[in-house]
Amino acid sequence: MRLVQVFVPRGDLDLVLETAEATGVDYAVSEQTCRGEFEALVSVPVPPAAVEPFLSELRASGLDEGSYTVVTAAETVVSDRADELHGEFAGTRISREELQSRAADLAPAASTYFILLVVSTAIATAGLLLDSAATIIGAMVVAPLMGPALSASVGVVVDDDMLARRGVVLQVTGICVAVATAAAIGWLLRGTVLLPPGFDITTVPEVRERTTPSVLALFLALGSGVAGVVSLVRNVGSVLVGVAIAVALVPPAATAGLGIAWGHPTVVVTAGTLVLINLLSINLTALILLWLSGYRPHRTDRIDHAYGQLRSRVVMLVVAIAILSLVLGGVTYGSYQTAAVEHDIQTELEAMTDDPTFDEFAFHERTVDYELVDVYTGGQPSVTVLVERPPGDQEPPDFADIVRERLETATGTDLEVAVELVDTQRSG
Repeated sequence: MRLVQVFVPRGDLDLVLETAEATGVDYAVSEQTCRGEFEALVSVPVPPAAVEPFLSELRASGLDEGSYTVVTAAETVVSDRADELHGEFAGTRISREELQSRAADLAPAASTYFILLVVSTAIATAGLLLDSAATIIGAMVVAPLMGPALSASVGVVVDDDMLARRGVVLQVTGICVAVATAAAIGWLLRGTVLLPPGFDITTVPEVRERTTPSVLALFLALGSGVAGVVSLVRNVGSVLVGVAIAVALVPPAATAGLGIAWGHPTVVVTAGTLVLINLLSINLTALILLWLSGYRPHRTDRIDHAYGQLRSRVVMLVVAIAILSLVLGGVTYGSYQTAAVEHDIQTELEAMTDDPTFDEFAFHERTVDYELVDVYTGGQPSVTVLVERPPGDQEPPDFADIVRERLETATGTDLEVAVELVDTQRSG
């Protein structure tokens, strides 16, 4: 339930009461003692779905816009009449005015926003370097990215240019700050005793996960956008949804920053593409769902303008996502190709170990050097095979060529193969 309180300007009391009667809601009138601007306070208990129709009727009836109308959430209402009101005003979404107010509250002051963002990025960067998923998820609780992501979309659908502009600015500058923070931390830590000598970020699984994203990564962003709108519109679970949105944005932004610090252009491009496509997808989903939920500007003459703004942004976002998806699709295909080659090599080596032709030789994959960039530049996969043999056994003179031909037949790819032979004795 909501409690709507209208501070009635002098001469407008009959107008407010007639509106309440026409809307079919209960009300109570209190005498107002003030500087002379207001003559009464009208309190109206209503379900959430009735707030917007009631406020719209007040505006349509000509209530002075200089008056105060306060909407508060009622923790508990003890009355059988509440059930009747809920039956008359069915619905679960909050009013346009509450939506606009909540979106503005979710986007904190700039100083608070950037402090929390730098802290969350620093924690996430540490989690990436430590390969700690728990640390990364913990950092997401601090990240304040949900507010700007949703306030930008809310501003468009309700025709609040200032709110929309602020949401976009905070998102863009926030991502830039996150990348710069991670790059600075990486530059400071690189070569120190806090990281192993020769530490390479591309070998860390948590980093590699953000540099080899697949098209399936879109589901996180799209799902986060849907959950964000639902939590905002229905006023539930915004903290957990904020974590989901932050997971889609902060870790890949931090990964891009680490790529800058370590001088890995591939890391910067792939992680940067992931964070951009996630950001755009969240905004696209939020825009469409808010409009489909029925939110419009309160002035009917501004609805066409808001729709035009919505349409142009949706087109721009769809085009940008489509272009970035080509990059994401390319990464997905390249990752599949490298994984397929490695899988085929491993499978063939196991088959060669069981093949009587090779007597008691045992074949093991030691390294496969085949990177994403090699798929598109024509780079040849380099394979090192470790072969165990009983002491005294001799391999054929062209043994390395035999191994290479078997592996090339299995993978369908030209390979550069190095064979390391080890005399092995095994005890009972």
